[in-house]
Amino acid sequence: MPDAFFPTLEHLATAVMLLDDQSHIVYLNPAAENLFALSSKNLIGYPVQHAFTHTGQLAAAMQQALDNNASYIEYDLTLGTYPHGKLHLRCTATPLLLDKRYLLLEFHPMDRPLKLAREEQMLDQTQANRLLLRNLAHEIKNPLGGIRGAAQLLEQELEKPGLREYTRVVIQEADRLRSLMEKLLIPQQAPCFSALNIHEVLERVRSLILAEIPSGLVIQRDYDVSLPPLFGDKEQLIQVMLNIVRNAAQAMQGQGTIILRTRIARQVTLIKKRHPMAVMVQVIDNGPGVPEHLRDKIFYPLVSGRPEGHGLGLTLAQDFVSQHQGGIEFDSEPGCTCFTVMLPLQ
Repeated sequence: MPDAFFPTLEHLATAVMLLDDQSHIVYLNPAAENLFALSSKNLIGYPVQHAFTHTGQLAAAMQQALDNNASYIEYDLTLGTYPHGKLHLRCTATPLLLDKRYLLLEFHPMDRPLKLAREEQMLDQTQANRLLLRNLAHEIKNPLGGIRGAAQLLEQELEKPGLREYTRVVIQEADRLRSLMEKLLIPQQAPCFSALNIHEVLERVRSLILAEIPSGLVIQRDYDVSLPPLFGDKEQLIQVMLNIVRNAAQAMQGQGTIILRTRIARQVTLIKKRHPMAVMVQVIDNGPGVPEHLRDKIFYPLVSGRPEGHGLGLTLAQDFVSQHQGGIEFDSEPGCTCFTVMLPLQ
């Protein structure tokens, strides 16, 4: 074991991981722990594939270095991590001969500036959505009251029961639109913060969705039960997770598997502020994935992939998460869609 080699790596700003000749993790420095939001004590002795997903490119880079017995650089490496989803990195793999053969991996993040730019764009978009929704709701809500009242008066004057069916349709549709406008105005209400357990939120959502879809849908739990209490608005967070999980269930037409996963994330930047720790909640489904033409505007209001959808669920979810100083993003491909909600811990 090259223990004398470790102190030289301890204070590097570059994320470094050392593997033995069986590709088992021997060491990772604090920079790597921060980059991947992983703890070394949970990884030492495990294969490198235990720490990541989407390891095909990494395995190819490692093999190139070992075959040529020389450093190999992969300039555009996509590596999946459970806390962050996919990361875009530059990776250098270097064979080392100490007491036996090792492989040194150096990782340089390529997408942090892009992520900050996306967060800033999402914040601007959330504020614009909020103003749009508020104005739209006020513009539509008032005329609806007049339409409904006129339909009620007209119904009283009609003698034929068959004609009254038309006025009832008008009244029912006016009520439906009024309910929709109320949903648009919900984000303007101030949140009520208190200490809560995020797993109680997820269990409530799980029970609601399984009540709506009693057969064909499987919702699995993958909880980190050691998570500390979160300070937030319980009803808003229930609505956030309910909207995301319901979207996933509807995308799969009620047939498939959804995984609810919680983890702790460390050294996270949310809305231009660095947080030592955050709660990460992921909703993962094995459905068809988000259509390509919707990916850049999926959080916009009135944008939906379903003809009967109103396109407000993810808009409201984004707004509520923003009020918690958190972030929401997704990664999708056919067979695997993952929505990640990050909520900072006090």
